[in-house]
Amino acid sequence: MKARLPLLALALVAVALVVAPLGLQRYGTYILTLWLVTSIAAMGVNLIVGYAGQETLAQAAFLGIGAYTTALLTGAGVPFGLAFLASGALAFCVGILIGFPALRVRKHYLAFVTLAFTVLVWLVIRNEQWLTGGVMGMNVRRPGLGEINLRNHQNFYWFVLAITAALSFALWWIVRSPWGRAFTALRENALRAESLGVDVRLYTLLAFAIGCAYGGFAGALFAPLVGFIDPAPFALAPSLLFLLMVVVGGAGSFAGPFVGAAVAVLLPEWLRFAQGHYLIIYALLVIVMMAFCPSGIVGLVRRLVALRPKPSTADAPAAPAKEAA
Repeated sequence: MKARLPLLALALVAVALVVAPLGLQRYGTYILTLWLVTSIAAMGVNLIVGYAGQETLAQAAFLGIGAYTTALLTGAGVPFGLAFLASGALAFCVGILIGFPALRVRKHYLAFVTLAFTVLVWLVIRNEQWLTGGVMGMNVRRPGLGEINLRNHQNFYWFVLAITAALSFALWWIVRSPWGRAFTALRENALRAESLGVDVRLYTLLAFAIGCAYGGFAGALFAPLVGFIDPAPFALAPSLLFLLMVVVGGAGSFAGPFVGAAVAVLLPEWLRFAQGHYLIIYALLVIVMMAFCPSGIVGLVRRLVALRPKPSTADAPAAPAKEAA
């Protein structure tokens, strides 16, 4: 029975997500879609940080690579499906190039390398007006997909939900495959992993490339969702926010990116009643949670479940004694 509870909970969540837009207005559906897109990007950060034990402040840059690739290709008449795959593939290839510094530097030094890359991408987006539109931005039309009208906000939400489910399953398979075990070995002790035969160079590059590809896929969905892109969402601050999502949700846990993205996207909407003070309230909540629960919200839930009292065998009713023959 206990083994079936996670599956039942997952099924209930899936059903709730499918029917959610039926009871929401257009803006509510937009916020839910933005949460899904943000979760995809956060999944990539979680793979790099939570599973492989590396550092990255470049996810917003890869979000921008995916967004502008999709905008440029769809604007040139390329079908959205091909543009979506091209965005992830380009982010994967660039991630391999960025992963090479990870072979020589660790921790905060690596964070500085990815930070520099984020600034570089932001400057290219901002200054190369002939390609990206610069600070004036670019309009992105929400395309159709065969007979499916993705311009309808509910249809686009269900499309993004299906993509999120597929990418979640892919990540679930990765972290449970030999690749995932190699990533975890790198996180725990790279020298020990190498002594056990793990190709440190290969798996470090793979972790970076796959995590960056998730950023590219998220960007490919972000561009048609918002309908207009400019350099602002792809600067350093959003990259810090992606890292914060993973830490708050629970680095190294599968549900962590979804929970962290919900905190970053949905909680500010619920705090709108505080008007100009909601950012202060949001920041204080995050600080308090991280001070008392550094393992994130998922870690807190696991601790509470572990503390739940278990039924004692002494409290169980005694079996009736057999009558003498």
